[in-house]
Order: sequence, then structure tokens, then C-alpha cells
Amino acid sequence: RKRHPSTFITFLFCLVGAEVPLADGEPLEPYDRLFDAAVNSYHRNDWQGVIINMERALKNQQVLYQVKTHCRLQCNNQTGFVSSASSRDFLFDLNFFNTVLRKAECLRACKSTRLGPDSLHQVTEETQLEFKRRTPYNYLQVAYFKIKKLDKAVAAAYTFFVANPEHLEMQQNLEYYKLMAGVKESDFTDLEARPHMESFRAGVRLYTDEQFLASIELFEKALVQYLQADMECRALCEGPYLFDGYSYMEYNADLFQAITDHYIQILSCRQNCAVELASRPGKEKPIDNFLPAHYDHLQFAYYNTENYEKAIECTKTYLLFYPNDEVMNQNQQYYEAVLGDQLARHIDAREVRIQVYINSSLLEKELLYFANEVFGITFIDPDAWTPENVMPVKLREKQKTERETAARISEEIGNLMKEIEHLVDEKTKESVEIVKMVREGGPVLYDGVQVVMNSKMMNGTQRGLMDGVITPNQCLELRMLSNLAASAGDGYRGKPSPHTPNERFQGVTMLKALKLAQDGKVPLSSAKLYYDVSEKVRRILESYYRLEKPLHFSYTHLVCRTAVEGKATKRADLSHSIHVDNCILNSEALECRKETPAYTQRDYSAILYFNNDFEGGEFIFTELDAKSITARVKPDCGRLVSFSSGSENPHGVEAVTKGQRCGLAIWFTLDPRQTERRVLKAGREGERNLGEIQRVGSLWIEASDSSKEEVTSEQQNKQRVQEGGVELEQVAQRERNIEVRSRRKYLSNFSCRDEGL
Repeated sequence: RKRHPSTFITFLFCLVGAEVPLADGEPLEPYDRLFDAAVNSYHRNDWQGVIINMERALKNQQVLYQVKTHCRLQCNNQTGFVSSASSRDFLFDLNFFNTVLRKAECLRACKSTRLGPDSLHQVTEETQLEFKRRTPYNYLQVAYFKIKKLDKAVAAAYTFFVANPEHLEMQQNLEYYKLMAGVKESDFTDLEARPHMESFRAGVRLYTDEQFLASIELFEKALVQYLQADMECRALCEGPYLFDGYSYMEYNADLFQAITDHYIQILSCRQNCAVELASRPGKEKPIDNFLPAHYDHLQFAYYNTENYEKAIECTKTYLLFYPNDEVMNQNQQYYEAVLGDQLARHIDAREVRIQVYINSSLLEKELLYFANEVFGITFIDPDAWTPENVMPVKLREKQKTERETAARISEEIGNLMKEIEHLVDEKTKESVEIVKMVREGGPVLYDGVQVVMNSKMMNGTQRGLMDGVITPNQCLELRMLSNLAASAGDGYRGKPSPHTPNERFQGVTMLKALKLAQDGKVPLSSAKLYYDVSEKVRRILESYYRLEKPLHFSYTHLVCRTAVEGKATKRADLSHSIHVDNCILNSEALECRKETPAYTQRDYSAILYFNNDFEGGEFIFTELDAKSITARVKPDCGRLVSFSSGSENPHGVEAVTKGQRCGLAIWFTLDPRQTERRVLKAGREGERNLGEIQRVGSLWIEASDSSKEEVTSEQQNKQRVQEGGVELEQVAQRERNIEVRSRRKYLSNFSCRDEGL
């Protein structure tokens, strides 16, 4: 297939979105600020405040996206790249970057006049997720109901339910609304419906009813709307480079590597637009073959209305995606025979825009596959119509091998699961997998460590309480490290009160402690103690629960929470709301769904406490209803509470009403693929640069070493001990996602995935 990349580039630069009608004056108010104001109004029962602020938040989010799209398309048009006439143009790079600089200046001027400074609209991923889940409409339906505006309450409730069909409470609300006087069927409207998807689905309904003439109009309309939405989606991809967690701290790429990293990220985003536009709210999978399906429906609809010219046109357009489709080729031959060769030969595929779409997408795929092959940057092609020859031969062979291996493993797993079903009366799949591997009550390995309570004594499964894990002096040193090194809210994207406004949080990650030790800002011995104590906890859990597989560190965090003076009286909130560490708890439905965005890789959790000189702050286990308390743990120096991270152990922390409560929180995984390799790297840097910070069994082999040292069996065991955790960049990315949800008790029963003790 012949491709014309220059045609595509010229085409994109000539497209400019409609002007965004924004008044001059004050910058656009950030939608996250309005959202927080609406939530605060909700807790004060200020229903008008909820409606005003939440409606403005929704509007401003849309305006923000419109302005970004408009500015990027406009600046692409005004500052387009010019192809060099000479293949030996020695000034090409200067001309190229001249265009880049002018484009950047254009974007800054365009956005600043409408939005103000970029920093004003830096929204947390957690807030973005709330809007993606349509959480604002959950608040709006309550507020509108309270002021007796039923039509708007119904529309808000329905809009939320479309994206959250598993939400039983909202389903009940909708059933209740249907029985109320004055509520009309037309009130049940999806306020966030996408135009292209609505047109397509309406066309499919008419098509199914064999109303072909009416369906044609809707399918054609859907195509125009789809291509417009695709253009806007691609424009929104041209944002800032998204670092993975803490990776920005050590990012030192040169000019062309930095350009490559950013551009590949943009290309991946553009390719994902095909998935985004084919996705429906509340559905796990996008519509298969979405864009080509428009032409498939159209060719048959035109045939049934005896418009053979259009039928041939749509058939040929479909064949641009699937040139070897046997049925469609037969259809084309039939239509041409009916119409006559004389007329049919002059009919081509649809306008150049579709051909440009295909050619540009294929060029993007080639670049992404090249980046996959050369730089190891993962790319999963979202389109089934991509020709096989676009993927490099080596990569095709590799993927073929991986598919065969995956099929074999799937078959083996299927057989294994059948055996498990006959052997175990499972309550949940997760519980079976863990309980099968565990025989609680193994040795604790260290002198002075005492098992105070086991699972039975704590009214649950996979729970343990131990005392004497560390000494009073070690408790004091680690508490001092937390207060000396921690920044307020560290681990919670700098938010000092991520779980409740009545307490301040401060935390220190492993990597941060080691870096501060390198810089001489904290004692080397304290950083080493932090490192060694976490390893001690890991070994205790691995032995006590008699695990057949080694534990690996998923995330380690030294945390203190301090009661805010003047806010401790009559507190009804929790210091950390009831949640489960590896699944999303829905206490109303008494279920916990192990799916994104929960930290599903976590298998065991542990909290080691440093002090007891505070009031409140008891750790509690509950049933799945998040209300029935099954066990309490009063923190004390050297006390360790541990438990499996699944739905069998919902837990939380009662309010700290006075003083400061400190401890070390550690999450573990049994999956070595999810290990925190950055923690291991931190250990290597500590050993090499500090000398005094050494991990147990310090066996650190640099990736650049040309030779491998021989290790003894004992060293190998120690190496296995120290290779734990999830990538710190990934953890840091998730740390950013904590701040918003935990403040909103109204949503806590279906969206808890915060970190905490």
C-alpha cells in the first residue's frame, strides 16, 4: 500500500478547530478547585453550593480541553513544518527548531490568554479519575433531589449509573425515580454521551430494524463526528512528558533521546485514541473494529436502498482497512456487476481524509514498533486491521512464541483450577490462592520477638500480632528519622492531610532516606536501620506464614500522623477509612473487586509501630460491611501487625485525637515481576557511595558488569531476600492518586485504595 506522510502532515496543519468562545478577563478557574468546593458544600448540606460549584467544575473541565485542542490545532496551522527541497539541506535542523520554538510561543500565548499559567490547571490523577468515573454526577443527583428538581436529579443519576452499572445504590435510586410523579422517560438522559457513539448506536438500532434509509443518515453523521473526535483526541495527546513516578529524579537523556521519549509517548497516546473513541462507559471492552464497521453497515444499507454507487464507495473504503476480506471483495464484484463496469470503474474509495487516516496510523505504528525493537518501549497495537508486514519480523516471531507459550500456560492453569475447585470450597478465588500456600505459625527467627495474637485470637484469617520486633532505642531513632527527613505529606504528593483534614501526615520513602543520607542530611546509621528493619519484617512474615514463595517488597513507607490542634473534639471521621489493600471495597454490596485502580499485586501487609504516647489511632479490622469491628490493635513500640492484603482483611485507623502516631508501613508481593527494583538500586547506591549502608547479604551485580561473580548457596538465599518490591516510579505515580478520594467519606465504600497505616 502506497503511503504519503507529507500529505497527512499538511492535512493536519490545515485543520483548525472551531473557535472557543471564551471571554477575556480572569483566567479560567481550575475545575479541581471547584470540585473540592462542591464536596465541602455537600458535607455542609449546602445543596445550592454543590450545584453551582459542581456544574462549573464540569463546564470548566470541558472548556479546558476545548482550549487546549483549539490552541494546538491553531498553532499547528500557523507554524507548520516545511519540507526541505534538498536532501542535503545543512540548515534543516535550524529550520526545524525555528518552527518548534515558534509553535511553542504560539501555544503559550494562546493558552495563557484563556487559561492563565499552566500551573493553575495541574490536576491530580485522582481528581481526573473522579471525573472519568463521573463522580460529580453522584453529588449532583443528591443535591438536585434535595431541592426537588427531579428532572435534573434523574439525569444526573442516570449519567452516573451509565458509567457505574455495578453501583447498586444508584440502581435503586433510579428505580425509585421511575415511580415518582412528574418524572418522564425523557429525563433519563446521559449528559456525558459522546456524539459519535450516540449517532452510531442509533444507526445500528435502525439498521437492525431494517430502516436502512434512516440508518444511513446516522452512520454518515457518526463518521463525521468520529473523525472530529479523533482529531481532538490526537491534539490532546500533545501535552507534557509524563514521567513514571520518581523517574524524573534521575532522568538525564540528551537532546535526541529526550525528543524520542516524548514523541513516542505522544504516538502511543494517538494510537490509543482508536480505543478511547470505541469505548463505552461502564463497558470493559471497546467495540471491535469500530471505524471500519461504519463502512460495513453503510455498504449494506446503501445496497438495500439500491444506491450502488455509494455501496461501491463504502465497500472500497472498507477494503482499505481489510484488502483481503473475501466477503467484501465479493460484495464489490456484485455491486459493480449490477451497476455496470462503465460506471463502476470511476468510483473510488471515500475522501482522502480516510486514506490519510490509515496511512498516518500505519506510519505511527512503524515508528512505535521500531521503538519497541530498539529501545524496548512496549507497544500494543489497538487495531486488528494493521497489515502483518508493519511489524518487524523478529518481533512477529517473538510475539508468536509468546502467544503459544501463553496458550500453553493458560491451558495448564485451567487444568490446575479445575483441580483446585475439587479440593477447596473457596470463598473467593483470591482467598483460595493464598490459603493454599500458607500454614500460619512458623518460627519468628529472631530472639525477643513474641507472637501475641494469631488469626483465631484476632477473629479472622491470615492475621498476626507480634511484640519486640525492634528495641525502644530503635523506635526512637526511626521516629526521629521520620520527623527529621520527612516532608509534609510525602508519599501523598505533598498533601499534608490526604485522609482527613484533622491530621497532618508526613512520610519518608526508602529511596528518599538513602538519598538524604548520601547528602549528609540524615544520619547514615538511621538510613541503614530503616533499610535493615524493613528486611527484618520481610523475613519474619515469610517464616511465620510458612510461605512457599519468597516475599518481595511492593512499597515501604515511614509515616507519622499528627492530630491538628483544635480539631480533635467530637471527631466522627477515621484517621484512615476502612479499605482493603489489593481490591476496591464496596461495603454496601459486601464485595471487593480485584481490579484497577486497586494495587492488585499486593499479597501481604505489615505495620511496625514506634510509639504509644498519643490518644486514639487504634488499628481496626472489620467485616466487609466496613462497620462490624472484629479486632483492635493498640500501637506500641516494636509492635508488628501483619495480615494478608485481600478481601478477608478490611481495615482502617481510628482518629488520632492528640499527639503523634508513627510507624513503618510495608506492602509485599509474591509476584517477582512486580518487585520494586528501584529499592534494590537504592541499596546498591547506598553501599557504593555511603559505605555504611549495606543490605543483608549485599550481593549487588551491576547490569553493566561483563562478568558474573560466583555466589554461595547462602549468598543466593540472601540475594533472594533483598530483591523485593514494585518499581518506585510506579508507586510514586500511584502516590499522587491518593489525595482527593480519601477526603470524601461519601465515596469511601467503593473507591478506597489509599496508602496508610
